[in-house]
Amino acid sequence: MHLQRTRALLHAIADRLDALTMRPWVGAVLDDHGELSVSERLAVDAPLRRRVLRRVAIGGLGTGLGSNLLIGAEIFVLVLLSYTGGRLTLHTAVSHPAFGDMLVAVLVSIAVSMAAAVALLRPDFRWFLSGAPADAARRRSVGQIPVRQVSADLLGWLFGFAVYALLAGGDGRFLVIVGGAFALSAVTSCSLTYLIAEAAARPLAVLAMRGTSEPRVVHGVRERMIVVWIVSSAVPMVGLIAINFGRRLDWLPSASGPVDWAAVVLALVALGSSLAVVRLVGRAIADPLTEMREVIESAADGDLSRRVAVYDSSELGVLQNGLNDMLDGLTERERIRSLFAKHVGHRVAELAIAGMDEMSGTNTEVAVIFVDLTGSTSFAAQRDPRETAMVLNVFFSVVAKVVQEHEGLINKFEGDASLIIFGAPQPLADPAGTALRAARELGEALGEAVPLEWGMGVSYGRVFAGNIGAANRYEYTVIGDSVNEAARLSDRAKEGVAPIYASGSALAAAPADEAQQWQSVERVRLRGRPEETQVYVPAALARRPAPPTLGSVLGELMKLPAWRLR
Repeated sequence: MHLQRTRALLHAIADRLDALTMRPWVGAVLDDHGELSVSERLAVDAPLRRRVLRRVAIGGLGTGLGSNLLIGAEIFVLVLLSYTGGRLTLHTAVSHPAFGDMLVAVLVSIAVSMAAAVALLRPDFRWFLSGAPADAARRRSVGQIPVRQVSADLLGWLFGFAVYALLAGGDGRFLVIVGGAFALSAVTSCSLTYLIAEAAARPLAVLAMRGTSEPRVVHGVRERMIVVWIVSSAVPMVGLIAINFGRRLDWLPSASGPVDWAAVVLALVALGSSLAVVRLVGRAIADPLTEMREVIESAADGDLSRRVAVYDSSELGVLQNGLNDMLDGLTERERIRSLFAKHVGHRVAELAIAGMDEMSGTNTEVAVIFVDLTGSTSFAAQRDPRETAMVLNVFFSVVAKVVQEHEGLINKFEGDASLIIFGAPQPLADPAGTALRAARELGEALGEAVPLEWGMGVSYGRVFAGNIGAANRYEYTVIGDSVNEAARLSDRAKEGVAPIYASGSALAAAPADEAQQWQSVERVRLRGRPEETQVYVPAALARRPAPPTLGSVLGELMKLPAWRLR
């Protein structure tokens, strides 16, 4: 427990150091909150691009300048320590013959590096400020920013050494030693510049990668690990070997005291450089993983709208793009699933998605409602098609709302009729009672909303329910006498004492409290049936009400917010 608390404290300290040092200036996690993604915000928001570019310039170029100044001071100290045997004071440093030449060389190196870096960055900066879409050439150019900055840095160190050689002249051995020191410093500086430039250029990479779905691995994770090895191991080890070989060849004096200060300073330089490069590489790997983890957690919570910004040039960039593609696929799957459910019903869709979509079925007890409009054919022939569509949409919307509230299944929309099932594929404790209650509520709702007469039949009995069709096209349906009886009752109700007719079998299977809401009106022999059917109607609808007029329906629709906005 104590160990866990200690680890948590160390992680908190590391996060705080990140926030106080490099994070606000170089890189930083690019989140994708809000309605617009990071790339979309950069594409449409010119002031944001200017602010981001200012941060990139100050952070990237400023950090590079600072690292070069430190490395320049380190190389100066190391060379003088090596030549004085570890004795170095301010007086000896200033009075050393190489002091002025080294100072000029380092300053020239830094100036050339910065000038070349700005010149190489200017085309990409101009493109970024314009917000124009990136073509393939621009994407390659943005991806090569770290490499070009390394070239600028290397050019500066070469110029610096050339200036020193011209100014110092003299002893060739001393020139070789200084050249070696410049080379090791250049390697360290270029390694840090590569990582700093890669982090600082993230916003440019985000905008450049916008709209592309196939990121390439330009600078892999392995290359970053090689940079870590170069800075933390290779450069200091080569430096120590060079100092010892120089002493063995009498090119350098031996250590003048019990402490080899040249080796100590080289070790301290290696520790500082290693810390910087490990932090940069760690951030380069951790930031994309952090963003992806947050987006995955949001997706697990049901939010599929978030995406990660694609900017990394390594395998992590491919992973970022792959995660976005996966989320796009999940979003499309949910859209298709929702559309599928609208066509066949949520329960049927769930069974199909769960794998229970083979052509099979069961015999089960269900309640059936069949509701059909009267006179819709002549209405459609005489009215504007938009009016016809509006009336039918109102009719089916009312049906869908009531059926959903009672956990039924709209098995079919057939022209101006609807077949509704209670008890399959989702079992219900009381399918008959549920269907009768739904029929009464549906009757009241249709009577208020639809300007046409209609008939509704309710039946109950044993049917076959399952998937029927061919191997490549089938649908969920119910087949049985109860379905036919409900359709016949619907036809009968259109001319009966009430618009809703229910069979005696449905009332017999319903609980007593629901049965009391119905009254018997007649016994009839329905077409296609060998025996008579006892017919019941809702007590509240025993007398047929007059349907609303089309004008009243249009008037009510115009009061709705959705219609007022049109």
